[in-house]
Amino acid sequence: MEKKQNMIEFLLENANPSIKRRVKKEILNNLTSEEANDYQKQILQEPIIQRIISLQKENGWIGDEFYHSRDAQANAVKYLAEKAVDKDTPVLKRAMDAFITVPLSDHCYDIISTTDEFKHPCAGANLMRCACIARAGYDDVIDISPQIGLAFDSFKHILEIESVFDILHPEKKRGTVHQVFNDYEKWPCRSHLEILANTQSWRSESNIKILAESIIEMMKTDKPELVSYIPSSQKVAGCVGGVFPAQGLTVKGSGLYPSPIMCPPSDGKEFNGYYHFEYLEWFARCGIITLVPELSKIVNEIADSIDENGICRLPMVAERVFKDWCNFGGLQLEVDWKSKTRKACDITFRALLILHYSGIDF
Repeated sequence: MEKKQNMIEFLLENANPSIKRRVKKEILNNLTSEEANDYQKQILQEPIIQRIISLQKENGWIGDEFYHSRDAQANAVKYLAEKAVDKDTPVLKRAMDAFITVPLSDHCYDIISTTDEFKHPCAGANLMRCACIARAGYDDVIDISPQIGLAFDSFKHILEIESVFDILHPEKKRGTVHQVFNDYEKWPCRSHLEILANTQSWRSESNIKILAESIIEMMKTDKPELVSYIPSSQKVAGCVGGVFPAQGLTVKGSGLYPSPIMCPPSDGKEFNGYYHFEYLEWFARCGIITLVPELSKIVNEIADSIDENGICRLPMVAERVFKDWCNFGGLQLEVDWKSKTRKACDITFRALLILHYSGIDF
């Protein structure tokens, strides 16, 4: 536990108000009301928060689009939540109200508007909308229980089929034949995992075990035709991205698209890639790290990287995933990484969350 205490002390001494507040609330569980109010005042004065507030429209929608930049509704909401803005803060509450009142057919949802996420796996604005609601902790205000069920069932379905090709069929598009999902089939993606990581209602000992088993299944590499194969809903506009591969799943990678969970090389060589802290954190929050040997191995590597000052010293992290606040990433809470200390605070904070929610002793 010495490493954990060193990490906490480093962050409380050097990090920005958002990280300090979250350490006290999530890790130490000793945030006082006075500290909460003080941190809130500091957080709301930060330039990016002020910019988000200035971009909010009368109906509560932030920016002019749904998810293409940090100035867009979805990513602004996620940023506010990650920065530990109070749940009842007007800018966040009004943005949540917009998720209730603005119809999916509105032009601000871009091209992915009304695709039915139950009919077309991994597609549609509503799936991303529900992931935002979950991240902001508003699933007790806005009913997303059908999507929580869909998210869990999409992972569970991995264990119910022999192969992904059992739920696909060929379809010609622009002269090329693609394998596309059958209607009303299920397959997991980034938004499904984000929903599960940030909600509680689905959790039971048996369900957590099922989720772990599905991740183990996707991490296999025993069928070459499935390794790195990422199925898609080719016939509909609005695939939300981050679709999980049939096999070869890993939390090390070097890119954001088409799937932030990058697949390892098909030649079986060691993947000298980046650690994707966002996915590791979500898996940890879901409670499956100790049930998945490969994830346990990586989390132990993170623990081993903590130095005597409590700083995470991993040789690489996926900087784009940290710094690009878009639909496929966004973790940076410090104002910038011009200072080595600020960069260390962001990386160490995420490492602390992963280790804490993993349930391992460190």
